[in-house]
Amino acid sequence: MKTAKDDRLTKFHTALAASGRSSEISDADDVYGWLVGSWELDVRHYWAVDVSSQGIKGEVHAGRVLEGRAVQDVWIMPRRRERSASLDKNLNMYGTTLRVWDSSIRAWRITWSNPPREHFEEQIGRWNNDQIIQVGTRPDNTSTRWRFTEITGESFHWIGESLAPGQVKWKLEGEFLARRTT
Repeated sequence: MKTAKDDRLTKFHTALAASGRSSEISDADDVYGWLVGSWELDVRHYWAVDVSSQGIKGEVHAGRVLEGRAVQDVWIMPRRRERSASLDKNLNMYGTTLRVWDSSIRAWRITWSNPPREHFEEQIGRWNNDQIIQVGTRPDNTSTRWRFTEITGESFHWIGESLAPGQVKWKLEGEFLARRTT
């Protein structure tokens, strides 16, 4: 039996989701369209800790939203079926990225929110040759650089790095290998 709550949820999802890219965004500017779908993650590094030997898996689900002017995703680690109430806060990710096209700068404005870790980022993303580079600055003036590399229709490599004020070497904070599931 369908409830009023179910109906509200359906209406919200219908209002948020978009069936395709907005005509305001050209093919060349459609930096994140390939991400739409679902992905399984092998987690190699998280918050500068090498966790590759722990076999941690994650998942990403992405879709077009806001009349096709944005791409939103949900990054989850560990996977939903492996989550429990006693998760280590340092290895808990259940966040969302909203990437919104901004024609005035010909780039994507990115907002990342991961409530379990109280981690929030704002960046600008665009193509750089064959990879996507997202750059931003945290409130403490630490620079961030997140990259999608080795992008194919079925996989990608994601690398998150930071550069503290006065430093010259980027510090690896996160690394994921992704495989498309749908």
